[in-house]
Amino acid sequence: MDAPSSQLHLEIRDAVVRALATRRPILHHLNADTSWLLQIPRPANAVKHGSRVYYNVLIDPWFVGGQSDVAKWFSQQFHATESAVKSVAEVEELARQVEIVAGGWRLGKAKSSDRKVQEMAEESYVDCVAVSHEFTDHCHKETLLEVHGDVPVLATEQAANLISSWNHFRTVITTPTFTDNADWHDYSLSPLPSWLSISRLTATGDSLYYHSALLITFATHLFLSHTTPKKRYSSLSINGDGAEHLIPNDSGEAAECVIYTPHGIPHAALSPIAKADPPLHTLAFLHGLHDVSISSAQQLNLGAKNGVLAQRILRAKYWVATHDEVKKGGGFISWFLRRKIWTLEDALRAAKMDVDDEFGDVHFQDMGNGESRILE
Repeated sequence: MDAPSSQLHLEIRDAVVRALATRRPILHHLNADTSWLLQIPRPANAVKHGSRVYYNVLIDPWFVGGQSDVAKWFSQQFHATESAVKSVAEVEELARQVEIVAGGWRLGKAKSSDRKVQEMAEESYVDCVAVSHEFTDHCHKETLLEVHGDVPVLATEQAANLISSWNHFRTVITTPTFTDNADWHDYSLSPLPSWLSISRLTATGDSLYYHSALLITFATHLFLSHTTPKKRYSSLSINGDGAEHLIPNDSGEAAECVIYTPHGIPHAALSPIAKADPPLHTLAFLHGLHDVSISSAQQLNLGAKNGVLAQRILRAKYWVATHDEVKKGGGFISWFLRRKIWTLEDALRAAKMDVDDEFGDVHFQDMGNGESRILE
């Protein structure tokens, strides 16, 4: 690399380092549909104990190939847009590069840093996988089998049973349902670190849990207590970041959460968020804009009108569109699919709301295929 190119490379990396120095979560849209990588900054104390800067949650990965539910004659789909990320190996490399930059390594550093980078290249960067539904556009076997078998998977009951039947993953956990007046710490199931929990929200009468949501909750500001805490949380066990008494450093113990609902969740089912104790602050709400149904018989994706009502309750800092790719495919069911493409403005007008009055402080993000966002 010549001197001008090297200088430009350093300047770009320095700009990225400054942005990442905020130690905020990073959200990556891995395809045009609903596969995501959420990078959550580990609490400073955990990092001091030798772990990486970010904990990486891979959500509903499906990158290449088709997906079919029931049978191909009934329904088969393919991505209409080539995925920006085409393999789990590429997800690993993405996370590795972010980790290198976040760690502050530069060109021309000492050989010890080169050894550190080599060590980083040999470890897995997917810390856990979260699967929202058993349907194969969310629980895609060929893609999931690319994930290392030691990586824990958290999935809904039917998806967990399906994944367990493959005999690939050592740890498959059924995501528990988050209820009214719940404490998010109680949902930090081993081997998740104690500052992170993954659960789900469900709607009354939704027997198939089609309109449910993943709830990813985390505290990013923790300290090591030398006294007995009110509640002893499970020790941190992934990548050697254990700590016996790691607790939030503010008296309210409030945490942030990301709510991911690819088909939409009825706004009335969000009461557990409002009633959580300690409080939950919704950082990002992943909910699509498209209204999709099977004729008049079955509502599939609830779309922007429901999203507006849900966001009115959550007051999430970011509303991010998801699962709105118009995929290629066919089969019997395709003859009956109905899709209405909404914009946020259309939905607000339909609900007789004003964007400035209702959502003036919200960042709506229609993140494209391969785009990333620091959730500041």
